[in-house]
Amino acid sequence: MLTFAVAVILLIITPGPGVLSIAGVGAAYGWRDGLRYGAGLFVGSNLVVAAVITGLAAVVLSAPTVRVVLMVASVAYLLYLASRVAFAGSRIAFIEAKSAPGIRAGILLQAINPKAYAVNTSLFTGFGFAPGDLVFETVTKVIILNVIWLPIHLGWLWAGVTLHRLNLSYRTQRMINYGMAAAMVAVVVLALLSTAMEAQ
Repeated sequence: MLTFAVAVILLIITPGPGVLSIAGVGAAYGWRDGLRYGAGLFVGSNLVVAAVITGLAAVVLSAPTVRVVLMVASVAYLLYLASRVAFAGSRIAFIEAKSAPGIRAGILLQAINPKAYAVNTSLFTGFGFAPGDLVFETVTKVIILNVIWLPIHLGWLWAGVTLHRLNLSYRTQRMINYGMAAAMVAVVVLALLSTAMEAQ
């Protein structure tokens, strides 16, 4: 169980679309909107967990056409998001929009987030600790995952809100934007490499 918890921490804390976007909402819109968006990410994350646990994700993703369409959509969206981050101008901007994204945007992001599927598939198909009771193990994993997920995402939201309050130089802000965009592109590259390796 401890190995599972450590894996959850390491897999969730790393920059991906969910944590980068909640930090961006915090930076751009503050706590209230960040919490609303975070609620959407939380619901979306648990919907992905349900899809992985029930096998729905495997069934849907086993259809080559559906898999390609979803991969193209997620890669395009993540590259778009990365470009918005990289070229956001002189302020810290993880994402930039005219109005704060809400619950639905958080759910939709998780639905097309390749990292969410990869992480949850890894967590729920590996790290077994109760081989004699799969229901207990699965329920316990969901609880552990959510107990760790919440403070990590709230931490990223806090980081975004805090960065917004800092009076950083233009150069520093630009470097942060480029670094975050590079992290998102890395997520895309890893997703594409994973897909290419699975196809062989």
